[in-house]
Amino acid sequence: MATEHLLFGTIRFLAQRHPELLDELDRSLDHLWDRAEGEDRDDEAVRKIAGRIIKSLRAES
Repeated sequence: MATEHLLFGTIRFLAQRHPELLDELDRSLDHLWDRAEGEDRDDEAVRKIAGRIIKSLRAES
């Protein structure tokens, strides 16, 4: 939880100064994958969560 908080805060700080960062992160979502194996693997769910984080950061700007 602490790591997520610090990472989110860092991205928020950088995105306020460099709005293009969120566009770059958004374009990179296709490269994300789920580390789970077999039937538990859900790459799209991982991308959806990351997309929600980016959307949340955009809403704050």
